[in-house]
Parts: sequence; structure tokens; C-alpha cells
Amino acid sequence: MADLAKIPPDIAALSFEDALAELERIVRQLEDGRGKLDDAISSYERGTALKRHCEAKLREAQAKIDRITVAADGTLGTEPARID
Repeated sequence: MADLAKIPPDIAALSFEDALAELERIVRQLEDGRGKLDDAISSYERGTALKRHCEAKLREAQAKIDRITVAADGTLGTEPARID
């Protein structure tokens, strides 16, 4: 997972839900536009790392999901889910 190497350890330790909640808080804060420029830049950088972390978590979850298929002869099988 090359993406995880770029993600700070404190963010990598977050669950998807916690990372998403923090990302949403950062977006609201940036949209408000009342902070200092340096703080906004730091928040944007952290938000970018949180977004990468959430995307990686979603890819991991997608890889774990298999779709059950039924062949013409009635046998069951699985194939990777295609969630777009």
C-alpha cells in the first residue's frame, strides 16, 4: 500500500469514520475562511492526507467484498465486487 507510506502515522491509526469526521470538520473550517493563512494551509495538507487515508480504507473494504455468482450449471462461485 504505497498510499499508506505517505500518510502520517496519527492519521493512519484513525478509523475510516474518525478520519472522515475530521476531514468534514476541516472542510467546514476552510469554507468558513476565518483562520490564518498558515493554519489554512496546514489544515488543507492534513485534509489531503485524511482524504488519501479514507480512499485507501475504501479500497481495502472493496477488495474484501466478493460477489456471489451462480453459474449456468447451478454452481456457486465468487468474483470481486465492482463498486464504482
